[in-house]
Amino acid sequence: MNPESSKARLSVVATPIGNLEDITLRALRTLKECDVIYAEDTRVISKLLARYEIKKPLQRLDAATEMKKAEEIISRLESGEHVVLVSDAGTPGISDPGARLIAQVRTFSPDMRIEAVPGPSALAAAISIAGMESDGFSFFGFLPHKKGRQTMLKKIAANEIPVVLYESPHRIEKLLAELAEIGASRVVIARELTKLHEEIVSGSVAEVQAHFADHPDTVRGEFVVIVTP
Repeated sequence: MNPESSKARLSVVATPIGNLEDITLRALRTLKECDVIYAEDTRVISKLLARYEIKKPLQRLDAATEMKKAEEIISRLESGEHVVLVSDAGTPGISDPGARLIAQVRTFSPDMRIEAVPGPSALAAAISIAGMESDGFSFFGFLPHKKGRQTMLKKIAANEIPVVLYESPHRIEKLLAELAEIGASRVVIARELTKLHEEIVSGSVAEVQAHFADHPDTVRGEFVVIVTP
C-alpha cells in the first residue's frame, strides 16, 4: 500500500480547552471522516463528540499506554486507516501524550502522512491575554514533582525571557512559594481559560499569593503561570 495514494494518515487534532464551541470546522470534519479516535480519556472526548453528534470508535491512549499502542496504530495506518489523536484538551504533544507516538510513526512508517489540525492551546491562549512584553519565551510545561524540580527552578531564576509553566491546583501555592524563594518578580496566572470562571491574576509573587489566600475557593482548575524575569 502506498500511504500517499490512500486516505491513510494520522491526524493530530486540537480540541477545546474548556468552551466546546472552540472547535474548528476542519477539526469537526476530520473527526467525522476518520476511522478511529485515540484519546487520552475516552470519557472526555465522548462529551465533545456527543455535542456535535459524531459517533466513532474510541480507543484510550494516555501517557502510560502511548508506547504500547504505537504498534497497533502503525498497523492501522499501514492498512489504510485514518487515525485521529486527541488529548483531554488543547493540542496533543504539548505537555500531553502524543510526541512519542508520532516519533514511532515517523521511525517505522516514514512515508506515512501526519497532519496537524491546529486549534486551542492553553499556552497560546494565556500568552495572548497576558500583556507580556517580549518577543520570546521559554516553555517548561509541568515541573517535575521531586527529582529535577530544583534544577528547573534555578533555570527559571536565570532565564532572561519570560517562562511559561503549567501547574495543577494541588501544587500552585507550593509553586508560588518556590518562585518567591528564587526571587521571581512578576507573575501572570491564567486559570480556567475559556470556562465560566476564567480568571487572570497578575502582579508580584506576594500579591498573587495574597489573592489566592484571600480567595481559596479559586484554587481549582488548570493554571498557566507566566514568570517574567
